[in-house]
Amino acid sequence: MASNTFGKLFAVTTFGESHGPAIGCVIDGCPPGLAIAPEDFPHDLERRATGRTRHTSARHEADEVEILSGVYEGVTTGTPVALLIRNTDARSKDYANIAAQFRPGHADYTYWQKYGIRDPRGGGRSSARETTMRVAAAVVAKKWLAEKYGVQVRGYLAQIGDVTPRAFDVDNVEWAVVESNPFFWPDATQVAELESYMDALRKSGDSVGARVDVIADGLPPGWGEPIYGKLDGELAAALMSINAVKGVEIGDGFASVAQKGSLHRDEISADGFLSNHAGGILGGISTGQDLRCSTAFKPTSSLRLPVQSLDTAGNVVEVVTTGRHDPCVGIRATPICEAMVALVLMDQALRHRAQCGDVGEVSPRIPAKADPKKPDSGKPDSGKPDSGKR
Repeated sequence: MASNTFGKLFAVTTFGESHGPAIGCVIDGCPPGLAIAPEDFPHDLERRATGRTRHTSARHEADEVEILSGVYEGVTTGTPVALLIRNTDARSKDYANIAAQFRPGHADYTYWQKYGIRDPRGGGRSSARETTMRVAAAVVAKKWLAEKYGVQVRGYLAQIGDVTPRAFDVDNVEWAVVESNPFFWPDATQVAELESYMDALRKSGDSVGARVDVIADGLPPGWGEPIYGKLDGELAAALMSINAVKGVEIGDGFASVAQKGSLHRDEISADGFLSNHAGGILGGISTGQDLRCSTAFKPTSSLRLPVQSLDTAGNVVEVVTTGRHDPCVGIRATPICEAMVALVLMDQALRHRAQCGDVGEVSPRIPAKADPKKPDSGKPDSGKPDSGKR
């Protein structure tokens, strides 16, 4: 299998290349009766898009969604939902000089080895342009999750290079602040600093990596499978499928290595959980707490700084990548990470309903978070990790 389909009951197949005539997706398994219209898509697609600020690639696509099937009189019918977006601002000539070269850090060499051929225009299928359709499909998933369960999936940029938020409380994210700046940054006092940081980086011709955190709240307990379909396992696989991702953490992630078990285990009181080091997942199944995950993006490999490589004939060449590229792909990755989390949750919700829909609510239902103002809500969590994740 070519593995262009994601999900089991809510299955999304994407198609198209960066510089082809169009990109698209087919959503199979979308429940009927969900109101969907073209105007539902622009908000998240614009959040992901390039060309909106000087800190991303200058490519400016219209990203207008055409609904080709699966919707009748404004609602889904239960049949496959096909979505299409025409590419309107591709500049293939920018890649003419590197069509026969392997760009270090890119998928050029691995695609060449796998298929014996590759589309050099903008990276072809390996381009982040493909993620546009993941975001489009997730618009459907987000809407269904919100209407059926009250689930919200939201993310923010938690680190860019060595810069991290200063005045920031992970348990009380100011989402209005996140959405008010081009970095999806949670600390409004640092936006000007980031502007200068990115301007200097862009002028240097270099790039930097980033970390995106996603929080999903409103999940009921019970979603996920106990072994091979673990919720955290599928989240990790989904997030790792995004271009340029090199690491995924659930909850405290690698910070757990240095923690004592007496800290990491999330104590339970009569009023609810006292902490959330596990990120809202135990044994591969949701606890009803906020789901928390982090995704690490590598620095962009498309640079105008020269680097040694080989061409398709095995000759040593100097590669200089021209064209329009992001100095930090993580800046516009927040809606992409949100999309993959939402698609996983949508699929897991349908799978849970299919197998365990008759189980109903099981007692006791532990509140997601104990009220810290209550004197009997348990002892305070005294060992919050330095990373700010809980």
